[in-house]
Amino acid sequence: MSMEKENRFDLDQRKRKRMLSNRESARRSRMRKQNHLNDLVSQVGKLREDNSRISAQVKLRSEWYAAVEAENRVMRTQVMELTERLRYVSSLLRFVQAASGMVMEIPDPLLKPWQVPCPAHSIMASANFFQC
Repeated sequence: MSMEKENRFDLDQRKRKRMLSNRESARRSRMRKQNHLNDLVSQVGKLREDNSRISAQVKLRSEWYAAVEAENRVMRTQVMELTERLRYVSSLLRFVQAASGMVMEIPDPLLKPWQVPCPAHSIMASANFFQC
């Protein structure tokens, strides 16, 4: 019986050791899981901040674009009005020329303001122009 008690004692010892080992393993697993959850929560916060910042930038750019588009519409309307005035003045000059015999002429580039008169010159824009 002594041998039987010793074997039972060894089995109980191994069982307790395995139980403690399993508890420690479960504790480490819960810690890893909690750390992972904390990392994910932190990442969500950072992504929300990024999203807010980007949304604000998109809103700014959209407002800027709308303002520039409105300004362009005004300028196009002004170009059309001025072009029409130049054509009218040109027709008046032709009428005066026909009536008086004097040569009066508006240079052609003024009648077509949308065409660059000197294509050899490049137009430079500053990079700061596109920043808000």
